[in-house]
Amino acid sequence: MLKDKLRYNEEVKPNTAILMELKEKLPEFFTANKYDEDGNLIEECKFDLEKFQHALKDNNINTLSSGNRLEFIGKDYAKKQVGESSTTVIVPDNDHNNAEKNKRSKNLFFTGDNLEVLRHLQNNYNNLIDMIYIDPPYNTGSDGFVYPDKFEYSDQVLKNMFGLNDTELKRLKSIQGKATHSAWLTFMYPRLWLSKRLLTEEGVVFISVDDNEQTNTKILCDELFGEGNFLGQIILQTATDNNPTQIATEHEYMLCYAKNKGLLEPWYAKSQGAEQIQDKYKSLVSKYGSDIDTIQKELRTWIKVNKDELPRVTHYDNVDLKGVFHDGDIANTKFGGYEFEIIHPVTKKPVKIPPKGYRYPESTLREMIKNDDIVFGKDETVLIKPKKRLENVKDLLRTIIYEDGRTSTNRVNQLVGKDVFNNPKSDRVLKRLLEFVLSNKKDSIILDFFAGSATTADAVMQLNADDNGMRQFIMVQLPERTYYINSDGIKTPKKGSESAFKAGYMSIDEISRERIKRASEKIQEESGSTLPENFDGGFKHYRVVSPEQPTLDDLESFDMDTGQFIDSSGRLKLLLESGFDDMIQPFSSEGLKVDGNSSGQDTIKTTWLVSDGYKLDIDVEKVDLKGYQAFYVGSSRLYLINEHWRSEQTRELLNIIGTNKLTVQTIVIYGYSFDLESIRELEIGLKQLNSKVNLVKRY
Repeated sequence: MLKDKLRYNEEVKPNTAILMELKEKLPEFFTANKYDEDGNLIEECKFDLEKFQHALKDNNINTLSSGNRLEFIGKDYAKKQVGESSTTVIVPDNDHNNAEKNKRSKNLFFTGDNLEVLRHLQNNYNNLIDMIYIDPPYNTGSDGFVYPDKFEYSDQVLKNMFGLNDTELKRLKSIQGKATHSAWLTFMYPRLWLSKRLLTEEGVVFISVDDNEQTNTKILCDELFGEGNFLGQIILQTATDNNPTQIATEHEYMLCYAKNKGLLEPWYAKSQGAEQIQDKYKSLVSKYGSDIDTIQKELRTWIKVNKDELPRVTHYDNVDLKGVFHDGDIANTKFGGYEFEIIHPVTKKPVKIPPKGYRYPESTLREMIKNDDIVFGKDETVLIKPKKRLENVKDLLRTIIYEDGRTSTNRVNQLVGKDVFNNPKSDRVLKRLLEFVLSNKKDSIILDFFAGSATTADAVMQLNADDNGMRQFIMVQLPERTYYINSDGIKTPKKGSESAFKAGYMSIDEISRERIKRASEKIQEESGSTLPENFDGGFKHYRVVSPEQPTLDDLESFDMDTGQFIDSSGRLKLLLESGFDDMIQPFSSEGLKVDGNSSGQDTIKTTWLVSDGYKLDIDVEKVDLKGYQAFYVGSSRLYLINEHWRSEQTRELLNIIGTNKLTVQTIVIYGYSFDLESIRELEIGLKQLNSKVNLVKRY
């Protein structure tokens, strides 16, 4: 399991990930694998650069060096991180997940390093995420951001890996623990690269960023997503800054990129201003009935008073029996419009035709007249006008948004406690983004791998409650502590986290999860009887954890040829370093020192399911093999994890497969739980079956 991945990561090069991507998208530019007479791989396929360059020239592309390129200390290391496999395990929080409100939820929350989570998600969410929103920590040099990833290799290995001399190695390692531009880019590069692969072909990403890294982030995204996939940059004004300075900063940015801009349809959403006018109109109708003149008079007065809250819709101030409208333009914009005769209903004379003709064909215009969607003047000399109905008004997503930051702070304060989380994002802004991007995709998936106070999850649930959607969220948050251990061994709150610590939150992810729970309760309470029956207000929780060092030592000491644990001197080890009796228990909640009441078998099974491309809501069937519990997934795959596999289990398994009681294409065994004789016996038995069954051994 982990041992294989650790060895694989040692072989990963800076170009491994890009070669994998090229092979997936452009397999025709790779040579074939070479095998010896016995079928053993002797040379892996290689990228045929000459063939690729020739194809480019045929398409009149003469150079690969044009355009902006962003170079920074650590870029090769960041590219290597992209290609590495996950070396963590996924631990289910059984106490949380088995609760009634969570057991059927499709929403996910991962506690752990988001780089590791993104690596795991490559297996089961590749090309499935519809929208990503992230608010990474801002690199202000003073807000606590330092490059958090570790250089997990020795100096000599790093030098050999990247061809560095001593000076270059020193520069690379200089970004560790620093708030520099290079550190920021090295941190963000692999995360953005991996997140792009998760997006559907019509997927989009929004990235919140401030002035300190806006330029670098824009160039980095141009490189990773392509300049042609840049959709725009939103300026979000959230505060008024009266501090003495040359230029007061009152905004931040949201960069938006598409995976494939050419596949996107235009974005529209219901006009919020129009909805306010519509609500006022309905209240006036309930008060005055069909008294159109009074309704129109009071509506116009109300619109004038509230005009600042009604941008671009204040001209919708006319009323008829069908509702609110404004009188538009009937004339065509260019010469050559439609010309035909329309009779005035009072004077019975043909009305004036616009100089460039009508913009609507005759059949459409006569249908509009029939439906009372045309305004006639006092006589035939006045041009007729179409009635633009309020309910048809749509908004465009624009580059400038104003949102009072106090609104989002107040919501978080109400949900999880006063001053528990500083500078939360606006749930109203994020909900609005979701309305523009995903209004017609009610079963979409939204990812936020810098969850923070879980504003994205809150916004997703709000929109689902409003429009009966089944959108799913995936949140990821590092378990960053709200305290440190002082010299006396006492937990002491970190600066800025005093209120959170006092409220009992020991880490940021606890705040995130609690906000989701309480936001869900609030949404359900406020929706009342209008709450959709299929509303998903829960979530499944998983921790992504690195095994303890003694467990890693045990993994390294296991000899697959003999099935024994051997120390560095080649002697048989009598006790495991982890202190447990087998290699299952170290992966339990207890062995990994986390909450959740997960067994080691639960962790191994969950990690394998994700690795094999299954969603975490997949049905897993338990199969009894003479007292041995196996797990059957996807009508084809069988997992054998526990110890105590014997000949009777082999015979039982071969029998149920051979008699077609169970369709099995692949059997995956946990190598540490099986002795070599049992494995050989199972291999021999499977070869005798009529149908081919693959046996996969994992360590």
